[in-house]
Amino acid sequence: MSQSQTIAVEFKRVMKSFGPKRVLNDVSFHIDQGQALCLLGRSGTGKSVTLKLIMALMRPDSGEVWVDQDNVVGMGEKRLSRVRKKLGYLFQDAALFDSLTLYENLALPLSRLTRKSKDEIDDVVHRVLTDVGLGADGAKYPSALSGGMKKRAGLARALVLEPKILLADEPSSGLDRITASEIDELLMRCKTEHGTALIIVTHDVHGARRVADRVAVLDKGNLVAFGSVDEVSQSENEVARKLIME
Repeated sequence: MSQSQTIAVEFKRVMKSFGPKRVLNDVSFHIDQGQALCLLGRSGTGKSVTLKLIMALMRPDSGEVWVDQDNVVGMGEKRLSRVRKKLGYLFQDAALFDSLTLYENLALPLSRLTRKSKDEIDDVVHRVLTDVGLGADGAKYPSALSGGMKKRAGLARALVLEPKILLADEPSSGLDRITASEIDELLMRCKTEHGTALIIVTHDVHGARRVADRVAVLDKGNLVAFGSVDEVSQSENEVARKLIME
C-alpha cells in the first residue's frame, strides 16, 4: 500500500457526551497519511474533543478511533505511549516551558524519549529550528519571543520527534494575516516534504481553504459535511456552506 493510501486517523461511529450534552453524534471520517484535514464549526461543536480522542486523553462513549492502524479505544497505557510517539501536538498557546531556552524546549523530548547522542540532538534541534525560521534564536527564552515566533517555536517542538501525524489547535489564533499565512506555509511544507498527516482545528477559513485536502464541518455534534473545499462549498447543509464561504 502506498503512503497516499495509508489511513492516518479514522473515526468509526464515534459518540461522546458530557452529561445530557452530546458533543459528537455517530461521527465517522478518515484522513490519509500526507493529507491535511481542517475541522470547522462553531464553538462547542466537538472540534477540540476530536483532537483529545485521537490522543486518547478522552475515550468515546462508543465507536472506534484508529491512529495509524491501531484502535486507541480501550488501549492500555503502555501501548498508548507507543502510539502517542507518532503524534505531534501544536497547542493554541505554544505551551513552551518558560524556564527553558528555545533550544532546551526542543532538546528535552529528544533526550527523554530517544537514544540520540548530544551531537545528534544538537543537529536535530538546529535543523528543526532552521526549518521554522528560528535557527538563530535557540538561546532565547519564550518571554523574548513574539506571538508569531512562539507559534513557530511550538510547531518546532511538535515536529522535533518527527511525528507521522500532527494535531494543531487553532494554529493561527491571535496572529495577523501575514504571520498566519507563514504558519500555513510551514504546515503545508510538513505535509509535502515529510508526508505528515495534519488535523487542524481552526476558525480561520482563509487558512483552511489554502491548507486543507479535506474539510470536516461539525455542527451540534453532527458531522454535517466532509470533503474537499469545493465539495463542502456546494454542500446541501447551509451551516457548512456559510462556514467555508466566510
